[in-house]
Amino acid sequence: MKHGLTAATLALALVAATSVSAASVSATTGTYHGHELASKAKIDLAQAEKTALTARPGEITDRELEKEKGGSGLRWSFDIKAQGKSYEVGVDAKTGKVLENKAEGAHPD
Repeated sequence: MKHGLTAATLALALVAATSVSAASVSATTGTYHGHELASKAKIDLAQAEKTALTARPGEITDRELEKEKGGSGLRWSFDIKAQGKSYEVGVDAKTGKVLENKAEGAHPD
């Protein structure tokens, strides 16, 4: 009985360690919605984040690369928390121009 419990404990610990490791990897790789469009962007994620945070200092809580009307049609979109409010900042993925910088409404998309 003692050996069975030890094996089960080790197996559970291994599964937990693997799950934590996988979560850490995805958090540190900077995965984001729309990553498949990155090859079409002239402005990379790091540059776009810097531009967005210059326009709206705060903490980025979400990021995505999306096709959207306005500018070149390819936009980095960031949700930024600042002064207790959420803002959406859009940066053109081809020119680096700030296309949007506004407070999120009651029903953010």
